[in-house]
Amino acid sequence: MAKIEKSPEQWREQLTPEQYRVAREKGTERPFTGDYQVRDEQGIYHCICCHAPLFENEHKFDAGCGWPSFDRPLGRHSVEEHQDTSHGMVRTEVVCSHCDAHLGHVFPDGPPESTGLRYCINSVSLEFHPDE
Repeated sequence: MAKIEKSPEQWREQLTPEQYRVAREKGTERPFTGDYQVRDEQGIYHCICCHAPLFENEHKFDAGCGWPSFDRPLGRHSVEEHQDTSHGMVRTEVVCSHCDAHLGHVFPDGPPESTGLRYCINSVSLEFHPDE
């Protein structure tokens, strides 16, 4: 599948300034400010840029970090991971595999009874579709 590519101007027309800053400029929203910090209903989280399905609410957990956390993506081709050495740290960045939108980072401190991973995702990079 070919990547979805748009010019910065096209992304700016589609996204709010905060969505653009986080998803297209690799920003981070402030912790505990996101819309999806606590949600109990079933559904799928989609990319705010291209609407690709990314994460299931079933695999979301409260990590206490201030951002939505998931123990796995929806499928193995939903997201891509890249080394991120910005801000003097070495982390693994998570991006949408369809449009390269910055989603957040993945860490090896998730629930040990599951995958052991914590996909720490900016809620501003997601849109929730209930009952999907």
